[in-house]
Amino acid sequence: MTALGFLYPGHSGEDDYPRMEQLLGSDVRLDLVHTDIGEDAHRVDALREMGSERRLAAGVAALRLTGVETVVWACTSGSFVHGWEGARDQVRTLARLAGMPASSTSFAFVHAARELGVRRVAVGATYPDDVAALFADFLRAGGLEVTGVRPSGIVTAAEVGTWGEEEVLGLAGAADASGAEAVLLPDTALHTAAYVGLLEKALAKPVLTANQVTVWEGLRLADRRVNAPALGRLFTREPIVQV
Repeated sequence: MTALGFLYPGHSGEDDYPRMEQLLGSDVRLDLVHTDIGEDAHRVDALREMGSERRLAAGVAALRLTGVETVVWACTSGSFVHGWEGARDQVRTLARLAGMPASSTSFAFVHAARELGVRRVAVGATYPDDVAALFADFLRAGGLEVTGVRPSGIVTAAEVGTWGEEEVLGLAGAADASGAEAVLLPDTALHTAAYVGLLEKALAKPVLTANQVTVWEGLRLADRRVNAPALGRLFTREPIVQV
């Protein structure tokens, strides 16, 4: 049994995780602990506080009791708002607090894109313009080329959590840009686990979503590979050899 731990801020799209656990098979367990988000706002100061050490530490204390092997901060905006180096420091702090390998959803996007061998990506963000731009900056710092960013201007995770298939497909389609090798949907509040196959079929290219890459990152940290076609090409490819 491989047990993966996730710190998830608040309550919005967390029901993606039991869905993905079912798709991964009986020997993978996804343990999720909710962290206190403070103010629910896609605003830089609120997002930085959401991912502060004291809030992560409170979640880690509960997560360590579950016996997980790895931990991922299941939040994109609460990591990339710190910038590349700040997000790296955040992950190092999380690893120290947890006593196990750690990462975050922001780094998961970069690692997943490298796994698929794609460099040119388009972004469909639920966030306001300024926050979406910070995610694009983070991706560029990770060596990716961002061909376009489509922000949606949504202020709260609670509102994002109400989106369904129609809205998710619409966001991905609107974000898809000429020359993009993959489309990225960076918000763990967005329900996407049920739609990855539909998205990739509609766009005819890989689609990386926040909760999907978060779980894949946990598996990567645990040195596990799981074939789960319903979760998209990321879960069906052989690893790319980096040179």
